[in-house]
Amino acid sequence: LATGPRQDNSIFYEIRTYDIKPSKMKEFLEMVNKYIHFRTAHSELVGFWYMELGAMNKVFHIWKYDNFAHRTSVRHALANDKDWQGKFISVALPLIEKQHNEVAYLVPWCQLGKPPKEGGVYELVTFQMKPGGPALWGEAFRAAINAHINTGYTKLIGVFHTEYGLLNTVHVLWWNESPDHRAAGRHSAHEDARVVAAVRDSVRFLESQQNALLIPLPCSPLK
Repeated sequence: LATGPRQDNSIFYEIRTYDIKPSKMKEFLEMVNKYIHFRTAHSELVGFWYMELGAMNKVFHIWKYDNFAHRTSVRHALANDKDWQGKFISVALPLIEKQHNEVAYLVPWCQLGKPPKEGGVYELVTFQMKPGGPALWGEAFRAAINAHINTGYTKLIGVFHTEYGLLNTVHVLWWNESPDHRAAGRHSAHEDARVVAAVRDSVRFLESQQNALLIPLPCSPLK
């Protein structure tokens, strides 16, 4: 029942989350940094992170596609890429316990952003919304997001809502200078009447929320 407007183009983002065997996390990350260029030769990587807080032994990465035909052609090419299959996939698969992917669109009022500088950290906030999509919760949710942006302590990177995967899920990706800078900003935001009012209005559409601190890999375009 997730319905409503989305950006007026066919571009979508595939969001992938992998659970890595705890003893193999270091090895997996080293392999990604070494061999990801074989993968990015086929399509655009938005960002690649590992989770530091909120979840452990997980990696999170976002890929951009022009449309579904584009993704199909990329997947076909990857299956026939001997370097990617031989040097990465065949070695990496035994290190992975579980894979999960979602297809998501940016909400209509959001463009994909970039951090003001390198060297910060990212926060992934995942909201499970009540059914109805942006047509139902979009205005209130946007007001809550803007209220946080206006405090100035954080930078919005993107707001994505799912089309495949668990529906009515919204991923909000933020950038902060450091975990301590984020903590100080959140403390101030909780005392800001504008933020409190906007959040109070938006939570009536909320089922659950989960936060994770993400650290970008050296190979990540967003870092």
